[in-house]
Amino acid sequence: MDRRSLIKQAGIAGVLAAGVAPAVHAQATIRWRLASSFPKALDTIFGAADTFANSLKKMSGGKFEVSVHAAGELMPAFGVVDGVQQGSIEMCHTAPYYFFGKDETFALGCAIPFGLNSRQMTAWMYEGNGLKLMREFYAKFNMISFPGGNTGTQMGGWYRKEIKSLADIKGLKMRIGGFGGKVLERIGGVPQNIPGGEIYAALEKGTIDAAEWVGPYDDQKLGFNKVAPFYYYPGWWEGGPELDFFINNKAFDALSPEYKAMVEAAASEAHVTMQARYDARNPAALKQLVGSGSKLRPFPKDVMAAAFKEAMAFYDELSAKNENWKKVYADFSKFRAEQNLWFKFADAQFDNFMQAQKL
Repeated sequence: MDRRSLIKQAGIAGVLAAGVAPAVHAQATIRWRLASSFPKALDTIFGAADTFANSLKKMSGGKFEVSVHAAGELMPAFGVVDGVQQGSIEMCHTAPYYFFGKDETFALGCAIPFGLNSRQMTAWMYEGNGLKLMREFYAKFNMISFPGGNTGTQMGGWYRKEIKSLADIKGLKMRIGGFGGKVLERIGGVPQNIPGGEIYAALEKGTIDAAEWVGPYDDQKLGFNKVAPFYYYPGWWEGGPELDFFINNKAFDALSPEYKAMVEAAASEAHVTMQARYDARNPAALKQLVGSGSKLRPFPKDVMAAAFKEAMAFYDELSAKNENWKKVYADFSKFRAEQNLWFKFADAQFDNFMQAQKL
């Protein structure tokens, strides 16, 4: 009789009485290192890796431990994918769109301008073809991916000067991650890709004119309001950015089926927990920022319209020259259209009504 049948028929008490320990006790001790792309000060986004590691340790009875290292400890923030690909570390936690320089398709695993919101992104990954398609792509880099958190729709960033029209974007030097920078460039801006821990200094020194990160809770921690008074919304380039855990294929394949299941479960817990923390903490932080003098502004309509037009044109251009992008984006865009039709009648109407009420 195999172990599974014995457990099913005898129950855990019977198994222990028979001297057969649960499967986890027979597992080898595993020690991995995880390199994050984020600083420890950001307890929400960096904290997702801690959530993963703590959950995995508990499920394994302490046999599977992952040490979590902030950006710069083991390698630079933007070097973590190379580390996993080459096998110098077992895994990392990062925003896939940081690595679109390797292939633009990386961005589809995280966020693209005017893409999916967080719920739609999770639906595409878990119930659509997202996870399957992205894993096929990431396999080319010797990695397997697991969704590892989402920030929800982000804010549009901090600006030294007011943005009154599209003309004010011309020549604007802005720290912006991922594909947002590509579209910003097409409407006249000058994108800068700077790790989170280095943004404040660049904004303070005037090296850049504007910067975006995530939203009120993180932005307040980073102190952007002290050096740039105008706070814009929404972050049209990040409607629902997904973070990922990337694991070296060889390291993951060497795990037992039980450990593989634990990794998947721990990643799912981190995925849910991260956005819950942002959603719970952003409201109070936004009130505090506005109360201290930050000037909250919506992007002008001509900025939004121009950015949308250029984003769609950009995606068509990529589909014509990048087969990896074409394959994934075809599925992504179809899913987006179906989701927007549904959300138009459900969430959007409910949210608009509720936000107009005095509660």
